[in-house]
Order: sequence, then structure tokens, then C-alpha cells
Amino acid sequence: MRTFTLKGLFLTAVFMVLGCLAIHAADDDLITRQITVKLDEAGTLPDKIGSIKKYKLTNLKIVGEINGTDLRFIREMAGKDVNGNGTAGKMATLDLSEAKIVKGGDYYYSRYRSTSYVHTDYYTSDDVIGEYAFENCSGLTSVTFPSSVTSIGEYAFSGCSGLTSVTIPSSVTSIGSSAFSGCSGLTSVTIPSSVTSIGWSAFSGCSGLTSVTIPSSVTSIGDSAFEGCSGLTSVYVSWESPLSINASIFENVNTKSCILYVPKRTYDDYWLSNWGVFDNIEEYDVTGIDNVTTSSDVKEISRYSVNGQRLKVPTKGLNIVKYSDGSVKKVVVQ
Repeated sequence: MRTFTLKGLFLTAVFMVLGCLAIHAADDDLITRQITVKLDEAGTLPDKIGSIKKYKLTNLKIVGEINGTDLRFIREMAGKDVNGNGTAGKMATLDLSEAKIVKGGDYYYSRYRSTSYVHTDYYTSDDVIGEYAFENCSGLTSVTFPSSVTSIGEYAFSGCSGLTSVTIPSSVTSIGSSAFSGCSGLTSVTIPSSVTSIGWSAFSGCSGLTSVTIPSSVTSIGDSAFEGCSGLTSVYVSWESPLSINASIFENVNTKSCILYVPKRTYDDYWLSNWGVFDNIEEYDVTGIDNVTTSSDVKEISRYSVNGQRLKVPTKGLNIVKYSDGSVKKVVVQ
């Protein structure tokens, strides 16, 4: 009995070592540099990359039109198949800045609804990041959207917990419900001034989010939009008159320590509204223009992000600017 047990332990150890070596070898086989694929026709990405290299790429840039067939393939490269099951995909960085989403091709996702016992298939539409497009692709860390995208669909990036960087282009007008819910790796979000609506729970559960800038172009924010963003330390808004909201938008946010920054001379209006859930409300100069900058003797000497990182040029979001006379200003760059 003793001999059998020792043999069993030995064999188990051998298999574990071999398994680790196999995984290590597979990781060593990954292609980490950015690979750029140019498509002359939508629906041809699978043919361009092929099945052998499909799961080896970690950093992909696509140039040209993509449809549902391409998006299905991209999902598989990012770790999820058409039914939401896991794949061997390892893609972490996706650059679609020179791509264009078009209608056509296969459905990229099929959702089974147990309550109705039916499958709903999702297809691409022109210039739309569709519903559930990258849901639960937790290995994705960075996504750059096509510059032509006008809307981000419901649950498009829900559960992408590894996502740390998202660049939302100025062409986007709407962010769908739960679009980024559960993206716990995101640390800051600057919503472009083109956006007019933010859906319910759009950023709920983004616990790593520390700063949010909401432009005055936004006319509606759904309930629980930022619920559970427990790491928030600053929220910047620029409406001269507070936007009407439900207080649930910031449920489970530490509103005792998080600072709400509002335009100059609007403190009372915000304090009296549902924005008054924040204990700390501070006024700031939305335009970044005041007496200090009109003086020819006063010059900007340094500029920083809200996280204290030195900025070489004005960057979207809140910039902290130091001037030669010793003054410091908080400026929102749209």
C-alpha cells in the first residue's frame, strides 16, 4: 500500500510538471507585438489570420471594414465564442481606430433566454458596437474604438474586468445600459462632449474607477449608472443648471469622501438637488479662463493629471495647472 501511494504521488507530480511546462511553452509561443491586419472586404478576417495563429495574437490592429463574421472571430480571439463559452484566445489589446463596423455577415453572439426558451442572435449594424459585443472578455486590457462609432450597445463590455483603458471617440452619442458594468479595472473615464445619453447601470460595479468627467452635452443618465463605483474620489460636471437625476446613480459610492466638482456659482443649486448626496461639493472653472491667464506676466509652468502624473500637453479630462505666480487651477479639457 505504501509503495502504491508513493508511485501515485510521483506520477501526479510528473503530470503536474509536464502540464506546467506545456502551459509555459504555449505562453512562450504567444505573439506579443502588435499585428496589423488590413481588410479589403468585410468578413475576411478569419481567412487573413487563420486558425493556427488565431489564439497566439495578443495585440491586434484592424484596418478596414468589419462585420459580424469578423466580430465573432475577434470575440474568439479575446476569449469568448459565439455562445459565450470560453476559448483559448489570449488577445489583450485591440485597436479598431482605423476600422469601420458595417452591417452584414454572421451573427456574432447568440444569447439563450431561459425564461422564454429561445435564442436571440445578434448581428452588426453600421457604426455601432453592438449589444454583448465583448461581454465577459475579461482578458481584454485595452480597446480603441473606430472613430466612426456612434453608439455603444447594452452590455457591450460588461464583465470585462481586465479592461484598464478605453478611448471613447467624439463620434459617440449614446452609451448603452450596462455597457461597461463590472469593468473593475477601469481607473478613469472621460465621456466626450458628443454623448447625450448614458444608460442605466452603464458603469455600475466599476470599483477601480477613481475619476469621472461628464460633459454638459449629456441630457439623461439612467438609474444606477455609477452604482458600486466604490473607488470614486472625484466627479466633474459642467452643467450650469444641475441635470435632473435619480439619487440611485451614485448608490454604494462613498459620497462622504468623493468630491463633486461643479461650475463656479452653482454650488447652491447642486447642493439642493439630488447631486446633494455628495458631502463635498467644490466649484471650479469649467472654461479654464480667468484673470490669472489673461496676464502677460503669468505663465503656465507645469500641468498634471488628477493622479499626479506630469502632462506634456493638455489632455482630455481634468488637468491641474500650476502658474508662475504660484496659483493652481483645475481645468477641464473637453
